[in-house]
Amino acid sequence: MLSTLKREAGYLSGMLRMLKSVKQVDATSNHLLADELEMRVDAFGPNIAFIEGDRTWTFDQTEDYANRVAGWCEVNNIKRGDTVAVFVSNRLEYVALWFGLTKRGVIPALINFQLAGKALAHCVNISEASHVLIDLNLLENWESARPDLDDGLTEWGAFGDSPSSMQPFDGALLDIVPNRPAKDVRGDVTAGEQGMKMFTSGTTGLPKAAKVTHVRAQNYMRGLGAGAKANASDRMMLVLPLYHATGGLVGMGAAFSNGGASIILPKFSASTFWDDAVNYGATMFTYVGELCRFLLSTPPHPLERSHKIQWIIGNGLRPEVWESFVARFNIPHVIEFYGATEGNVSLINLDGPVGAVGRVPSYLKWKFNIDIIRYDVETGENPRGSDGFALRANDDEVGEVIGEIREDDARFRFDGYETKEATQKKILRNVFKPGDAWFRTGDLMKRDGYGYYYFMDRVGDTFRWKAENVATNEVAGVLSGFKGVTQANVYGVEVSGYDGRAGMASIVSDTTPDLKKLKAFLDKELPHYARPVFLRLSQESETTSTFKFKKTNLVKAGFDPDRISEPVYYCNPQTKAYEQVDADIFAKINNGTIRL
Repeated sequence: MLSTLKREAGYLSGMLRMLKSVKQVDATSNHLLADELEMRVDAFGPNIAFIEGDRTWTFDQTEDYANRVAGWCEVNNIKRGDTVAVFVSNRLEYVALWFGLTKRGVIPALINFQLAGKALAHCVNISEASHVLIDLNLLENWESARPDLDDGLTEWGAFGDSPSSMQPFDGALLDIVPNRPAKDVRGDVTAGEQGMKMFTSGTTGLPKAAKVTHVRAQNYMRGLGAGAKANASDRMMLVLPLYHATGGLVGMGAAFSNGGASIILPKFSASTFWDDAVNYGATMFTYVGELCRFLLSTPPHPLERSHKIQWIIGNGLRPEVWESFVARFNIPHVIEFYGATEGNVSLINLDGPVGAVGRVPSYLKWKFNIDIIRYDVETGENPRGSDGFALRANDDEVGEVIGEIREDDARFRFDGYETKEATQKKILRNVFKPGDAWFRTGDLMKRDGYGYYYFMDRVGDTFRWKAENVATNEVAGVLSGFKGVTQANVYGVEVSGYDGRAGMASIVSDTTPDLKKLKAFLDKELPHYARPVFLRLSQESETTSTFKFKKTNLVKAGFDPDRISEPVYYCNPQTKAYEQVDADIFAKINNGTIRL
């Protein structure tokens, strides 16, 4: 009884802190992202806001740069409602770039800097950007996308010497007087309108541009930091990409909203993680589950318990990793949350138990829009009852999580994607009553009798690998562009000891494919996490009567050579080449001798 009361008190106090922090965020107000950040600058001006290597910026210096970006917009006639694509790696200037764009009412489109080729061009094209800021350290990626870019895009090279095909962004900023623009240049926009664009794979196909409203971004920035009791003395270590909401809004916002500093690292490195945490004096970090698993698999580090970290915030921390992680690395507090960038369902686990992604207690159900309905894994459909309505899942029954769409509450709106077709695919209608509408998360969960939610799996064609969503249609589309490949069926397979699923492709070719050339092709066209880990060279593909690929039998067979009569290959991380899987290789992958 005492432990239950203590847990309840912890949950309520944390929720109250979070609700208080977002209470002023109103979709009908004109308090926009730029106003939010300017408010923090006014409150914490001389405090250090960002750290990268040996470079630091205060809140005031951050705004100075942002004001120059805003002035650059004015000089180049980039107006309110226009979109500027940001193709920039993790660096000190990242937040100030999009901060400056929002000061003029311009919409930043944060492009995944790991993309290249057609996938990169696709994201830039659908962003509808008129200008793009290109980190010159990513020039090779950018050039690989150039043949597929739409016309009319003005390119600006940043953080280096720009080639003749680009205008120099750094030099252009030097001529700008860094004055704060008047608020009225942003017009009569409300916080419920689009503030930025982030990209997600969704459930199928190429990445989609998700509309992130001002109010949603502010909720991300305020809420979870309040749950973690963040203050001006905190230092948040950011190893996740800043184009992601977890790192770029939740993590950064937890520090920025409370006067603390964000430590920006170029990427996650398990070997130097604890050195960085100690050297920079980190008190918090954001995670995805795979990051924690990687750290747990490393040899003991002399500094792994000598840090100052008190809170970690993130998602995807699996039960089998959770307890071992906090015990080994001396982590006092974990905030596990759930929520898609474009979705309207949010959950948070402030008080345990291990493995839960959040909780909706019975006495607060009316405050949430979440439910779980039955899902048929074989058909991929949500079955309906005799009355035509969806069937609610029982406690401890796995089903698909959905969120009711309510236009009168900014938290529960679904603002969708840039295309109407993509938006409509994510909406279920007439679910529990005529005329209602619910957002399909595409995630399978179960709920226990205490209201705790547990993530079980993703549905559909998208799977998780290396902390990223991988859309099978996107990978198949790239594979089909390789000479000789006539069919490509892509799916995820389970591998012992890894979160998510590894990408596997069954390919049909009119000639024996040159695997060395195929590997080079995939390296050019796909980010590392989307490249197939396994290849299956098939004679034909099994399809439905409507020519849709069947995947069930392929997934069941996995990469086990004893269950497959066709050649199977894996990408050897040592040789960086596709090599055949035999019984010995299969065993070594599954027992961890060979790491993928």
